[in-house]
Amino acid sequence: MIGRNGRTASAARAEVTRKAVLEAAGDNIERERAKGHVFTGLCIFATLFGIVSLAGLLVYVFWDAAGWLNWHFVTSAPSRFADKAGVYPQIVGSTFVVALVALFSLPIGVGAAVWLEEYSGENFFKRFIEINIANLAGVPSIVYGLLGLGLFVSSLGMEHGIVLVAAFTLTLRVLPIVIVSSQEAIRAVPESQRRGSLALGATRWQMVRSVVLPMSVPGVMTGVILALANAMGESAPLIMIGVAAAMFTPPHGILSSVSVLPLQIYAWSDFPKAEFQHGVTPAAIVVLLIILLAMNGIAIYIRNRFSGKQYTGK
Repeated sequence: MIGRNGRTASAARAEVTRKAVLEAAGDNIERERAKGHVFTGLCIFATLFGIVSLAGLLVYVFWDAAGWLNWHFVTSAPSRFADKAGVYPQIVGSTFVVALVALFSLPIGVGAAVWLEEYSGENFFKRFIEINIANLAGVPSIVYGLLGLGLFVSSLGMEHGIVLVAAFTLTLRVLPIVIVSSQEAIRAVPESQRRGSLALGATRWQMVRSVVLPMSVPGVMTGVILALANAMGESAPLIMIGVAAAMFTPPHGILSSVSVLPLQIYAWSDFPKAEFQHGVTPAAIVVLLIILLAMNGIAIYIRNRFSGKQYTGK
């Protein structure tokens, strides 16, 4: 009898303990669920705040640019009279500079990424280089302006503010970004594809040329174009190397003086007249935004076009 009563009391205590554990677990689950709802709400609020702020800024800029952004504005030179001002020399200058940046940064950046991922091997030297490249990607852009001034103008004796010096300086600025993005694209190529190519008797260069590079084209080109869009919006490095804030004629070659859209926008924003503050400057900003959006659109198109093809040759 005593043993039976003892077992009954033990079972009752175990049942009470089990219920207490279940209740505690349920309370803990409810608390975690509430925390999850709060976190989700904060994320939604942060997203909506960013979207609404950006939309408000764009509406404000486009509203001020309305009536000023027309074909005459795109095809005319800058002027101290608001109704005659335009950005044609700056558009041409920005195009010259960015085209040269692409010409310099694409082979150097992709070549460096291929060497680091396919040829260097895992060693201290490679890790040292990658750490420094990652650090260079976060260096303020004005530091590259000082580097361009010291290297290309002071040391090599090149002229201030010409297309070639501007392109060299901005190439230094975007090269770490191109290398890092190209490394990520090359690293994403499946290892089985490399081994399969080598197993068929291909050399390492043949494997890189026929397998790795074609499969990494979407990521590489996306990173390169986004880096060029970054270069298109830079102004601090160009100020340091003496690029003119305003030019009335477009450059005719790589040794011509140049002005770019960001610097012209900066110059106009300092004009006291209301027509420049709330008309000409926003119109130039809209032109720059359209160019940047077009470059981002090209990046998306290239990524989507090549993502499904890989290296099939279709």
